[in-house]
Amino acid sequence: MISFPHAKINLGLSVISKRPDGFHNLETVFYPLLLRDALEIIPSKENWFFQTGLQIPPGKEDNLVMIAYQMLKKKYPQITPLEIHLHKSIPLGAGLGGGSSDAAETLKLINNLFDLHIPGKEMDDNALKLGSDCPFFMQSSPCIARGRGEILEPVSLDLSAYSILLVHPEIRIETAWAYSMIKPALPENDLKKSILQPVQNWANTIRNDFESPVFEVYPAIRKIKEKLYMSGAIYAAMTGSGSTVFGIFKKSELPDSLEVENARQTVIR
Repeated sequence: MISFPHAKINLGLSVISKRPDGFHNLETVFYPLLLRDALEIIPSKENWFFQTGLQIPPGKEDNLVMIAYQMLKKKYPQITPLEIHLHKSIPLGAGLGGGSSDAAETLKLINNLFDLHIPGKEMDDNALKLGSDCPFFMQSSPCIARGRGEILEPVSLDLSAYSILLVHPEIRIETAWAYSMIKPALPENDLKKSILQPVQNWANTIRNDFESPVFEVYPAIRKIKEKLYMSGAIYAAMTGSGSTVFGIFKKSELPDSLEVENARQTVIR
């Protein structure tokens, strides 16, 4: 069986409070993107995981796929060994959710392959154990996310009339470090109301709390955002805790490329 885990961007991200469990309450909009990895699982005589495409540092996102497998295997002994092939196209440590999406798709593929018929609530609970944004990747629709990111409210949002330019510099932001730099606070503006306004208004009301500390330590990321606006972006922001910056453009005004060194650029049309 094969699937194609998709990326996401965050439209706004407010870190509201720190929770007793060590996580943070946040508010954001998750928007799915047609930038995809490929994940294939095949019954095998022994477990075998291999990865192609963008290279994953040992002990990072590749473990989420195997952790997802081991999680289900522990509860459902009818699951047999698997050959798992993951092809990475979504950059790592980039705020695009690639590792979480891969893990969520692993849960879904195994559930279908072995006819486990796991209830939706249990699947979502399993996803949350793997990562705060994993429950979003159990579906594929724009959502306002609250709590750790698992409280999802569908939002009517369609950016298909625009093009999105993703710029990912060769900088990996560690999520734990990024959160350690944030002072939680209530957002200045109501995100639910702001996201329903025209995209042209977003720059005035929709903020990502991680930009300030990340830009201070990595000024190259700030310059990418500035260049996106200089190149005609209607709205530009860092996604998640970084380091990818995206710009939303009218299709007729999308630049051929951004003059940024050592950065991967991807266009979502």
